[in-house]
Amino acid sequence: MSTHKALVVTAIGKSLEPAIRPTLTPSAKQLQLRVTVAALNPHDQKARDLGLFIKDSLPAILANDVVGVVTAIGPEVTRFQVGDRVFTQGGMTPNHSGAGLQEYSLAEEDHTSKIPDGFTDDDVATLPTNILPALIGIFDEGRGLGIPWPYLDQAAPFDYAETQLLIIGGGSNCGRYATQLAKLAGFGTIVVVGGNEEQLKGFGATHVVDRHGGHDAVLKRIRDIVGDDLLYAYEAVQGPSQQHLDINALSNTKKGKLARIVFSGGPLDTSKILPKQAGYELKDTFGVSPLYPYLTVPFWKKLGEYLTEGKVKTLSYEVVGGLDAAKVSAVLDEYRDGKRATQPHVHVSS
Repeated sequence: MSTHKALVVTAIGKSLEPAIRPTLTPSAKQLQLRVTVAALNPHDQKARDLGLFIKDSLPAILANDVVGVVTAIGPEVTRFQVGDRVFTQGGMTPNHSGAGLQEYSLAEEDHTSKIPDGFTDDDVATLPTNILPALIGIFDEGRGLGIPWPYLDQAAPFDYAETQLLIIGGGSNCGRYATQLAKLAGFGTIVVVGGNEEQLKGFGATHVVDRHGGHDAVLKRIRDIVGDDLLYAYEAVQGPSQQHLDINALSNTKKGKLARIVFSGGPLDTSKILPKQAGYELKDTFGVSPLYPYLTVPFWKKLGEYLTEGKVKTLSYEVVGGLDAAKVSAVLDEYRDGKRATQPHVHVSS
């Protein structure tokens, strides 16, 4: 069996180490990729230091934003061929075959897109882990706000133009992509808290609210826009100690919903939540493609088209080097210490 180089977590809380892994053959609907770019995100640091997703499957390989060149295809693959440049969300499987910090990985055809002309491998590496939580958090019924995604073949009727959506954490990558998806869906009022006003309005925000000044000041700014009619809020970055703002912005007289990324989950400080006559729903969003195929499979098929048409715009990144254990461990340390704001990209191969 052929082998390749990888970086692995051998013990929780320890630095990554170089390793040799078997190069696997793709199954029926899989692609084998020579990885060119692997992007790291905050959950990768939590995996290394806290065992998030990986504690029972060591040694583990990190990075779920994976870009590469197709080197082999399974017998039932129809949308791709050898030589295609593609990007994917690497699956969280026990053998870590889809992870990015290795020279070769496996991708699922249904959750992979070709890189459109005019886009670099680094451009598209900013997408998977940042845009999927927003897609699921806003448009899935079970783990999100339950608003129908309008581009499904049998999308339910919904009055997007008359709907208000609050996005908190506009300065985060998830918040930026949530804003773009809200615009793509056609929401009439998109209120974003935090982030660069010019950039977010370019992405589709109708209002950008200053996040500074404390809870009461920020809540007043939001309420001055939405009144008591807000039914939908998406939390992209804040932890549970701050999420009373999200709940308090929701309508008091109509039952609203808050969707938050599962990594920012936990008990709310209910003492800070204002009375809610109609109550509210709290949804923990898990942005992993295979769990929501009705929504994510058609989205992956159209994502290249959205990029080409300018309906989805990629975000900034920083190249941090190659498949070097010390450099990658240092990047994860920056996430741990709150010093990392721009998504880091590891150039695994050229």
